[in-house]
Amino acid sequence: MRPRTLLFPLLALFSIAAQGFDPQRGPKDARPAIVCFGDSLTAGFGLDPGRSYPDLLQGELDRRGYRYHVVNMGVSGDTTQDGLARLPMVLAEHPQIVVLEFGANDGLRGQPVSVAEQNQARMIEALQKTGVRVVLAGITLPPNYGPEYLVRFNAMYPGLAKRYRLPLIPFLLADVAANPHLMQRDGLHPNPEGTRLVAQNVLRTLQPLLQK
Repeated sequence: MRPRTLLFPLLALFSIAAQGFDPQRGPKDARPAIVCFGDSLTAGFGLDPGRSYPDLLQGELDRRGYRYHVVNMGVSGDTTQDGLARLPMVLAEHPQIVVLEFGANDGLRGQPVSVAEQNQARMIEALQKTGVRVVLAGITLPPNYGPEYLVRFNAMYPGLAKRYRLPLIPFLLADVAANPHLMQRDGLHPNPEGTRLVAQNVLRTLQPLLQK
């Protein structure tokens, strides 16, 4: 009789899954997904839980009547190579839009710009192949990395945006990075007030792609 008694809980689980419920994560959100995919700037390094820019972006979208589900897939310390390795996890979310934010850790480690550019190109191509709209978020580095490296690094984002016809956020930390009152003590990550401005920077570029 034991196999028969186990059958009913299994059938119940299959029925729940068919109705859009994940036993581990709860009810599945039926709204189109916007995946924020990046490193610590996306993950919300140094911020309280629920205070990352994707969290604030969700609040802004809700307030403005846009029915989208924002998924934070930022991992602190990730390079473009790490992002490329995590791409299947992003695709599994079946996103409508991906905000792609990588490159800072490549630059801080002095990795060749050509490698970071190639990795981002591969991510963009894979996302576009499945019909995902990609918004590219640019970033820059401290001036001590040298003018030649900085010129090549800073040109990477407009170059990719032009090649793949992407909406571009020229600098994710615009109006934030130069203000010490908006940055954490490390000088690399925005504080809560700065993160609110980052969310607005993203929203300005994202909003023309959204539908109510």
